[in-house]
This record gives sequence, structure tokens and C-alpha cells, in this order.
Amino acid sequence: MKSFAIIGAGAVGSYYGGRLVKAGHDVRFLLRSDYEIVKEKGLTVESIDGGFVLPEVTCAKTPEEIGTVDVVIVAWKATSNARFQEVIAPLLHDETVIVTLQNGLGNIEALADLFGMARILGAMCFVCINRIEPGLIRHTGGGMIAMGEASPGVTPRLRELAGIFEGANVRCEISENFSEAQWRKLVWNVPFNGLCITEGGIDTGKLLAMPDGEVRVRELMFEVKRTAAGLGFEIENEFIEFQIKRTYPMKDYRPSSMIDFVHGHPVETEAIWSEPLRRARAVGVETPRLEELEAKIREMTGNL
Repeated sequence: MKSFAIIGAGAVGSYYGGRLVKAGHDVRFLLRSDYEIVKEKGLTVESIDGGFVLPEVTCAKTPEEIGTVDVVIVAWKATSNARFQEVIAPLLHDETVIVTLQNGLGNIEALADLFGMARILGAMCFVCINRIEPGLIRHTGGGMIAMGEASPGVTPRLRELAGIFEGANVRCEISENFSEAQWRKLVWNVPFNGLCITEGGIDTGKLLAMPDGEVRVRELMFEVKRTAAGLGFEIENEFIEFQIKRTYPMKDYRPSSMIDFVHGHPVETEAIWSEPLRRARAVGVETPRLEELEAKIREMTGNL
């Protein structure tokens, strides 16, 4: 794994891609709106783990300019998944691995339908990060990546890729069952991304400061836990309490979906709320709070 393409170089893609560049790897960024500024001024990362500036970044406007690479890292929002074929196909050689570094459910399956399950790795980041302006990324908390094969098990390529990220100052945990790891991330994403939207576009601090804020968060978290259990994944109660406790110090953190909502961008409704709700129904788990939340988000985003 010697060459990498970052597809969706927003906050997440730019941060982790930047870490790989700083560690000496061949990384090529696919950019659109930020292309001119990043091409001219490079990339600046402000980080609690040590900031850095990359004066020169290899970037392109089309996948054909990038060419084939060993690893494609998909870091765009799931709302762009309809573009998988046109963007990713030109980047592939016979052994190229595709890593979906995206929120929610359904991304692995969508990629596998197009390119085959054997190519696909899943990854999730647990990080507080925002794109402040073109070419400027601010990392204020977390940063760990959980990574796993699309099918349960640990392979040499998975260990290799995890080692590459570790060498780039990114803590990387290998997940033997990535599906379970996805549900663990939904424990946080479902309530905090969702309620910060339905309350009109507020940050996590304001949500938790509401009289019933923590109660509503916990109710949704336990519905995610029960759904995961119905699918065979056990999430301990202590994990839920830890997710709530760790969010208080974030104070005015703005979840990515809330930012998308406030700025009128498409929201990852399907991946973060609708698909988990469908899977809950499929295994007969009642999730009234999730149903209410998903319906409200659809209404507020015009995604009916």
C-alpha cells in the first residue's frame, strides 16, 4: 500500500489524508470547491495532537488526473454515494483496496455491489473536527479510527493499513467484526447528530444543557443498543454512559450533520437514521424515539 487517493477531502478526508502526507506517503486529494486555494496555499491542520502545515499538496479535480492507486479512501458524505462508479472506477487497478471512512449503514454494501466485497474495508473515525475554511482544518478532540474487513476476520492487509495509520500519529483499532463497531458509533451519532438538528441547529453543549437533553440522548442510545442486540451485537451499558460523559467536555462542538443542515446541504438521513430504523423493524425491535426523530429530520430537511 504505497499510494492513496482521498475522495471527499472535507474535514475528515483532509485531516487523515494530511496525516498520511506528513508521514511521507503518496497521497492524492480529489478536490472541487477547495481546489484553487489548496493548490496555491497547501493544507493547514490545527490539532490537539500537534498541528502542521503542508505547503504543497497533490490534488486534482478529476479521478482521471489522479490515476490508479493502491488505496482509495472514501471520506465524503453518504449523500454523494450515487457518484461511486464514476469517481472510483478510474482509480482502481486489480489489487486496489477501497476504504469507506463514512458514517452510518449501507456504504459497504453499496460499494460491494459495484466493485465486489473482496475490495472493501470499513473504517470509522471517532473525532471532533471541522473545516474552518478552504485549506484549514481544526481538530479539537479524539481522532481514533476503528477499521475492519467488510466480512468478519482480520487479514494481513488490514493489519498493514492499520500500521500505516499508526505510523502517521493516528490511533487505529482493528475490529474483528466491523458491523458491531458501526452500531457502537451509531450510539453517539443517532442522538447527537439528530437532536442537534431537530432542536434547530444547536451544538452538543446546548443540547445537554436542556432540561431533558441528556434524558432524550440516553433514550435514543438505548434504542440503538437494543437494535444492535437484536442483530447479535451486545453493547454494554457502560459504553452508553461513557459516550454521554465524554461529550460534556466538547462543550460547543457542532456535529457534522447539524452543520450540513444549517448550511442547507444534504443531510445523511438514510445512512444515520433511516437504515438503522429499517434494520430495527426487520428484527422486531421497537424504537419509538428513533422513529420520531427520523420522521422529524425528514420533515425538516425536505427529505420526505
